[in-house]
Amino acid sequence: MDRTLTASATSAQLRSSHSAAPWYLRLAATLGQWRRNARTRRQLAQLDARALADVGISPSERYQELERPFWR
Repeated sequence: MDRTLTASATSAQLRSSHSAAPWYLRLAATLGQWRRNARTRRQLAQLDARALADVGISPSERYQELERPFWR
């Protein structure tokens, strides 16, 4: 979870200095975010009903998240 917060903070920092960062750093940040999105959605797809209940996610919320494309 700490990695997620750190990654979010890094993404937020790059977004706040969006115009100041070179294009290749913005591209790397975007690709990294897409990769994290895909990985966490794969992990979410593997959770059973008990694990979903433990984290407070309903099956319909899980389905909605899994239907989203990796770039969102």
